Amino acid sequence: MRTVYLGTSSFAAEVLGVLSASPHRPQLVVTRPDRPKGRGRKLASPPVAAAARGLDIDLSQPDSVNDEAARERIAAAEPDVVVVCAFGALIKEPLLSQHPIVNVHPSLLPRWRGAAPIERAIMAGDRRTGVCIMRLTEGLDSGPVCLTAETPITPADTYTTLAARLAPLGGRLLIEALDTSPPFVAQDEAGATYAEKITAADRMLDPGRPAEELGRVVRALSEIGAAVTGPDGQRLGVWEAVARPPRAGDPQAGELRLDVEGGRGPVLGCSPGTLELTTVQPAGRTAMPGDAYLRGLRR
Repeated sequence: MRTVYLGTSSFAAEVLGVLSASPHRPQLVVTRPDRPKGRGRKLASPPVAAAARGLDIDLSQPDSVNDEAARERIAAAEPDVVVVCAFGALIKEPLLSQHPIVNVHPSLLPRWRGAAPIERAIMAGDRRTGVCIMRLTEGLDSGPVCLTAETPITPADTYTTLAARLAPLGGRLLIEALDTSPPFVAQDEAGATYAEKITAADRMLDPGRPAEELGRVVRALSEIGAAVTGPDGQRLGVWEAVARPPRAGDPQAGELRLDVEGGRGPVLGCSPGTLELTTVQPAGRTAMPGDAYLRGLRR
């Protein structure tokens, strides 16, 4: 099949790599415009743009994929199907009806429709997730599904490790769908849940919650980091942490204990349990082991 591919994120770039090695290699890749990134605010390309250039595939980065010029560019590629994966912008009429459009979505729909399905599945303590190939409709990830594949979520999984399994799984499932054109089946609306976009508030660890839950938050945000308020009142980034069950002498909920002997980092009192912060990032500095952070405070 002739395809056009719409995607933006690192996850979408991995799926693009799998698709490009198949007989359905895209004629055109469409992604978002370059954006300022990092402390220097220099323009940076989305991961899919970099992947398309490396694969020598024609690339378009319109301000809006729904604009007439962008739609004409897609139509000129004469796609049999448009593939969407983690594009990050709504696809509206008339583009939605101009071509058959399928979406690679990393969850077991109808659970976790929306922007952050991998993160929300880990945060919720789900024991399994997967990938679905669905037909794109006006509703939020509510279109009918033609193929699904599952994978377990282990207690050690982070966003990084889980996405690394789901992306190639999604690529293989997409190729199967394009090869075999299986029938689409409507989703069961009764089971629908929504994976809201991750906000700054989601990244701040709330010590009024159980340590086990906060440990899942840290694992779910392994690509962007969680945070607590440090002893100096500034934001202390948290990249890795270990949840501990309640024990005698634990710090009170909200207390960040720094006088830790033999530990791997500061200990945050939770309700219940504690969270040992094993990799942290003080404001204005790079990430470091928690015990190195403690040693620096004692100097």
